[in-house]
Amino acid sequence: MKPQQSNVIGALLSLAAFGIYATHDVFIKFLGSSYSPFQLIFFSGLLGFPLVTLAMMRDRTDGNLIPKHPVWTAIRTTTAVLNAVTGFYAFSVLPLAQCYAIFFAMPILITLMAIPLLGEKVGLHRGIAIVVGLLGVVVVLRPGQADLGLGHISALTAALLGAATSVIVRKVGNSERAVVLMLYPMMANFVVMGLALPFVYVPVPPQHFAMMAGIAALGLLGGVLIIAAYRRAPAIIVAPMQYSQIIWAIVFGHFLFGEDIDLYTALGTGIIIASGVYIVLREDKPSVSKNRPVLETRSRYGTISTPRISQLLRVFERRA
Repeated sequence: MKPQQSNVIGALLSLAAFGIYATHDVFIKFLGSSYSPFQLIFFSGLLGFPLVTLAMMRDRTDGNLIPKHPVWTAIRTTTAVLNAVTGFYAFSVLPLAQCYAIFFAMPILITLMAIPLLGEKVGLHRGIAIVVGLLGVVVVLRPGQADLGLGHISALTAALLGAATSVIVRKVGNSERAVVLMLYPMMANFVVMGLALPFVYVPVPPQHFAMMAGIAALGLLGGVLIIAAYRRAPAIIVAPMQYSQIIWAIVFGHFLFGEDIDLYTALGTGIIIASGVYIVLREDKPSVSKNRPVLETRSRYGTISTPRISQLLRVFERRA
């Protein structure tokens, strides 16, 4: 297959994946009005665990499940669990478009965190992009003019925790088994959410239970498509496609939840996306970035109801 054709297929696969992820987030938002994030994460994680286990069984790397970097693994597991809780809560209380606008700040935060953790050197161009992107977040939130609630704080926290999780994976991922990086957060989610469940549990009718299963299935389906996309096209093509989720957010938000995007959210989102795309383009130049923290994240910016794509990719690549 010609490189150009392969790139087109990769782009189309990633667009399909992010459309599926957006549908996954619609389920979270719909169920979030009736159930605690702890209950949603527990059941969606439990229902998705058998399918993820099948993926982990493909890893033929020799070794055990004891982390080589226990401290970083513990920190990363903690950030991943808190990322899920704050992200699920944000989706349940904020408009979809506003959630994505804040989550899209993750490339900016990843770049900032990569400076102390990865030794990334950020020059003038990416420095300006970071400042501009953060100003875009301020435009979306417009403090002093709009009421900022727990949902906004949760979305910002989810973006920060998601960025931290990504950078930690970049720091230890080359020497840590992908199975370890996948398994510990999943087990921590199961234990933490299970302990909280008796205090927040609400009986689940069959149709809602099916939607919880749908969260797990859609998350895994989106992951499979993203893996296929990265196998056909370079990160510079696949990564920017995640911004297509804002289109789905506007459509789903309007027709399913009666949400309309306001001028400030639209303007701020545009600024954040422009900043993120510029950072991605700069990272693709070897003379600019050796770590490529954003491009190598290879996961969508948002919550974690399934393992991160970077770990699944490593499992499939070793199998191949």
